[in-house]
Amino acid sequence: MSMRFPLALLAGLLISGCGDSSTPAKPSSNSSGNPITAPVDYLGAVAAAKKSADKNLDLVSINQAINQFEAAEGRKPKSLEELVETKYLVSIPKPPHGMKIVFDPIKSTVKIVPQ
Repeated sequence: MSMRFPLALLAGLLISGCGDSSTPAKPSSNSSGNPITAPVDYLGAVAAAKKSADKNLDLVSINQAINQFEAAEGRKPKSLEELVETKYLVSIPKPPHGMKIVFDPIKSTVKIVPQ
């Protein structure tokens, strides 16, 4: 009788712990799920990833130049052109197609936004 209680307890825990009351979240995707359009879906995803990566690289390089300018000059740059004139940037990076670079000289922030 002393052996039945632990076995019954263990069996009860195993049975109650096996059920999954939550539904798994579906990952969001731009894919249609159709194998025929998979190559087109893939190319679209690659293009979107490249655009995002280019945008991030541009922002990083500009923000680095702004930080270097502020550290060396003791003030915020008045424009992105000033960063080029003072050699903190070789040139202002060209934003991805359909985007533009917006610089706020008061906050010293840079954004890449749709045109």
